Amino acid sequence: MGWLWAIIVGFVLGLLAKAILPGKQHSPLWLITIFGIIGGIVGNSLAMAFGIGETRGIDWGRHALQIVAALVVVWLGDMAYMALRGRKQSA
Repeated sequence: MGWLWAIIVGFVLGLLAKAILPGKQHSPLWLITIFGIIGGIVGNSLAMAFGIGETRGIDWGRHALQIVAALVVVWLGDMAYMALRGRKQSA
């Protein structure tokens, strides 16, 4: 069940990051989901490092770090995807 939950959260984080980022992202939906999963993992790791990984009630700090990490990962991942895709088309 943990893997299913990670995929669902990654999908939501990826879509949120894609909606927040300005401009058009060219990565396919499956790749945006993977970027969201990676962003969630990075955000959780940062929250644990800052000591806000587990708090009473809603973990707003952890969720904010997950969204910020997803934004960065989607942005960098889309740039890498376009660089690789452009290289394939020119060959």
